[in-house]
Amino acid sequence: MRAKVEGRHMIEARGLTKVFHKNGGIEVEVLRGLSFDIDRGEFVALMAPSGMGKTTLMNILGCLDRPTSGEYRLEGISVNGLSDDQLSRLRNEKIGFVFQAFHLLPRLTARENVELPLIYSSKGKEARKRALECLRAVGLGDRVDYRPYELSGGQQQRVAIARALVNDPLLLLADEPTGNLDSRSSGEILDLFQELHRQARTIVMVTHDAGVAAHAERIVHLLDGMVVSAEEVAEEGTKR
Repeated sequence: MRAKVEGRHMIEARGLTKVFHKNGGIEVEVLRGLSFDIDRGEFVALMAPSGMGKTTLMNILGCLDRPTSGEYRLEGISVNGLSDDQLSRLRNEKIGFVFQAFHLLPRLTARENVELPLIYSSKGKEARKRALECLRAVGLGDRVDYRPYELSGGQQQRVAIARALVNDPLLLLADEPTGNLDSRSSGEILDLFQELHRQARTIVMVTHDAGVAAHAERIVHLLDGMVVSAEEVAEEGTKR
């Protein structure tokens, strides 16, 4: 069942390209004119083989990088002309990130890791309360004082998801979020994403794994830096 929220698109990408310059003046075109829309409340998987520009695209969608050409609009805001400070503010207020490698600080507890995005925001005074709420929401209410080395891989990723949610972002970006997990932990994380999707959160997940992508409601297939097809996924996990 689709959880799309009516209204304008959350993401509008038009003709996105990305060219990297290597030593010797060699140009490498990673993205070659991608165009697609993602609606509010959708759970979309961007699927491509390794090395085909998924992470580059995710960095652009997350305002961590800029396209070489084309236009990217987030919630109706044209990102192209924003300053670095404006991009930073947009990331902090509207986007949550989940990475394959977790990126937790080893000396901090789960709660302290989740609090980090709030320290320098206007919500800093609420950091502890909000961090605890998010850890409970991902099933780690009894692990708030544990450090990363005391947690399993799946639990560490749940901490990372709680951290991504602590600012209550409009958009959740997940880059190969199950890549470092065993099959059981992977299933638990994907179930958690589906629960977040049922709460009408917009989730964009990049993956090379068809089994992982099938947990989304729509799959956009990328190849050689271009969109080659898109398909919806039935509720039971079969394409249609």
